[in-house]
Amino acid sequence: MTAPCAPAVAGAFSAVDDGARWLFAGNLTMDSAATVLLHSRSLPLPVSGVVDFADLTQADSSALAVMVALKRRAVAEGRALTLASLPATLASLAVVYGVEELVAS
Repeated sequence: MTAPCAPAVAGAFSAVDDGARWLFAGNLTMDSAATVLLHSRSLPLPVSGVVDFADLTQADSSALAVMVALKRRAVAEGRALTLASLPATLASLAVVYGVEELVAS
């Protein structure tokens, strides 16, 4: 009998530097994307406009959907938003889906 796989650790945004930027830590996959996006709506956009993904541990195409949603929110609020520290694999996936300009820093 095989042991069940441990569930992936869901990620979350947190406001850091007194709200100047957001930091994402953890996984951003299909299993967590809806919850992550819902939680992000409770945070004011970062003052600097920087959302840092340096602590992103695992991502799939759902991460791109969350990023595009954040960019749309910023446009709706008349704010600029920069997505920083995207892993190369996610940047490559953005090219495949044709959204590289939307997630480019």
